[in-house]
Amino acid sequence: MFRMASSPHVHSHSLTAKVMLWVIVAMIPAIMVQIYYFGFGTLIQLLLAVIFAILLEWIVTRLRTKKNFADLSDMSVILTAIILAVAIPPYAPYWIILLGIFCAVILGKQVYGGLGQNPFNPAMVGYAILLVSFPAQMTAWALPNHLLIEPTGFKDAYLLIFQGVTSDGYSLHQLTSTIDGITQATPLDSVKTGIKNHLTLGHIAASPIFQHDNLHDILTITMGIGWWQVNLAFLVGGLFLIWKKVIHWQIPFAMLLTLAILATATWLIAPQTYPSPLWQLFSGATMFGAFFIATDPVTASITPKGKLLFGSLIGLLLYVIRFYGGYPDGVAFAVLLSNICVPLIDHYTRPRLYGR
Repeated sequence: MFRMASSPHVHSHSLTAKVMLWVIVAMIPAIMVQIYYFGFGTLIQLLLAVIFAILLEWIVTRLRTKKNFADLSDMSVILTAIILAVAIPPYAPYWIILLGIFCAVILGKQVYGGLGQNPFNPAMVGYAILLVSFPAQMTAWALPNHLLIEPTGFKDAYLLIFQGVTSDGYSLHQLTSTIDGITQATPLDSVKTGIKNHLTLGHIAASPIFQHDNLHDILTITMGIGWWQVNLAFLVGGLFLIWKKVIHWQIPFAMLLTLAILATATWLIAPQTYPSPLWQLFSGATMFGAFFIATDPVTASITPKGKLLFGSLIGLLLYVIRFYGGYPDGVAFAVLLSNICVPLIDHYTRPRLYGR
């Protein structure tokens, strides 16, 4: 005889773990590309984040429910740690990732009751708190390794994270600031700062952090070195997840389409002021956000129409924050603000019941 139970119904930990594992697998190519271009700092941040997240989740679970280590079997906290570790600058001080994991696990997840109860994406909660509280450390992105005056190996990456200097005594600022006055600037930073200083995209594109090729004249400004490659890897991983039916296509499709439409409109109106839609799609954390952050099944809309509206709202907010907000990239804030609207979106997009 089957036992009946009232909602909410709890999903199998084994099924959840399988979904989380597929997402982690899909992120591996992009993580490898990021390590190749930006150094071993990302790998060290990943190790710190995963170890601390598992330990913290175990402690909180023991304090709350007195259960055993099996409560970690859904792998959700590992995925949260990986997402946050990839999102922060590779050479951020070690305490940044530890504090971010604490905020993500405690304030973003456990304070609401654990997996399935949180209204906001835990990793983005941690990231947003870090960005608002420590903007200098959270925007100190290194240049691609080959542009540094002294490319960093694993040892130097470790020393930068834990001591702030390499084995030769170089700080991250010193490694990057001698290159045409650039100090840890990302392509989004450069474009936003340049536009505020009334520079054209042609002048901004002269920076060595931008990839120059035969598409330059067509696109006005090309994608930053390393950044479009990482975005491409996340796109491939995201399409893999859709093919495996781990995530739904509506959210990333609506987000990227909305961003592309807005970028195309402004680019056609003022091509010397606004970057091309292709640049928008392959800069910053666009693909990462579309396929691996916005699609969080707990905090995203659950109805088919709602997914389209949710993705479109993220794309709109991302574009507005990038060009009119105080931060170069706005994926975290766009997702969190959209999370607030999920109950309202689901309420008005519920499928009509048969016969009504």
